[in-house]
Amino acid sequence: MPKVDALRRFLLPCCNSTPTSPAPPAPLTISTKKRLSTSLRDDLDDSKQEKKFDEDQEDSYPTTPISTTNSTSSTSGAAISLSAPPRSSKTMVIGTIFGQRRGGHVWFCVQHDRLNTKPSLLLELSIPTTTLIQEMRCGLVRIALESSDSELNRCPLHSIPMWTLFCNGRKIGFAVRRRATQQTRIMLKTMQSMTVGAGVIPSGLVSGTESEEVLYMRANYECIIGGADSESFHLINPDEGPGQEFSIFLLRSK
Repeated sequence: MPKVDALRRFLLPCCNSTPTSPAPPAPLTISTKKRLSTSLRDDLDDSKQEKKFDEDQEDSYPTTPISTTNSTSSTSGAAISLSAPPRSSKTMVIGTIFGQRRGGHVWFCVQHDRLNTKPSLLLELSIPTTTLIQEMRCGLVRIALESSDSELNRCPLHSIPMWTLFCNGRKIGFAVRRRATQQTRIMLKTMQSMTVGAGVIPSGLVSGTESEEVLYMRANYECIIGGADSESFHLINPDEGPGQEFSIFLLRSK
């Protein structure tokens, strides 16, 4: 009897106990951790590849930027231009040649603005009006005004009071710098609306010229400043006008 009880106590737990279930699948956290680790590894690989790509790109670029090269070349160009001799400056002005028809001398007036009746330069030439008309019939007139006074070397070119006058290579007389009188300003005022043209101002229209008509030729001139000692004015012919070469040179010899 004691043996039966002992067997019962031994076998009863074995019969009543449920069979052991198979091992559960791996927890989700394990697979998740596995996926996370994979993604991190991929990210690390990607970052390495991007870093390598950036390094390759940096190696493919030149070490000196293009902008730096351009700035260097422009700087060197500026240095060259500074060392080069200065170029002559060009501008356009309005020039008027006028004089009395008979017994008068030629005047040359320069204006930067046709509405301003105060000219920037006004010269009275000793060449007679009739002589200039004869020279202009040849189609070429070159008037050279030369100053050789050593005392006026530092004086502005437009402030020189007297010049020696040459017309087409021949010494004719002198040219004197003048200030615009009231009569000259009235005459320029009558021509304010005109930039290019030639004609006659009737006698009596301008005060002081009652007994004589005034011939004039008004045109655009190209002013070329070669330096402190040279300046020239060159007539610009209109497209429909005849070819007339007319130039005035201001030269100071030292």
